[in-house]
Amino acid sequence: MNKELNEVLNRIGEEFKEEISAESAFILDVDIGKKAEELGYLSLKEQYHNVDVIVPLKQAVEGMKVMIDGRTFVDYAQFDSGLVVPGYVAKESGLPHRAYEAHDSLVRNFA
Repeated sequence: MNKELNEVLNRIGEEFKEEISAESAFILDVDIGKKAEELGYLSLKEQYHNVDVIVPLKQAVEGMKVMIDGRTFVDYAQFDSGLVVPGYVAKESGLPHRAYEAHDSLVRNFA
């Protein structure tokens, strides 16, 4: 279990708590490395640079939107909070998770 990683993931979950819908086809990417840097975890910044948490949103947000193929999310895991991460991140966190089953088509939001 990585306490610092868990803190970063929990903060992202708290930040989007009211906007998350675990079964949604609208998604938003949040860079783990950037969030870790904001929280002062510089070692995580390097380790998770350009690794995203996928936040499934209740609805689309303002900004650019792109349709993507949900089948690209192979070996991704979903936490009880609804957040989705690559499988290796879920394992490193030690938090309870399950396999992520994406919709065939997703709408990626760029806010």
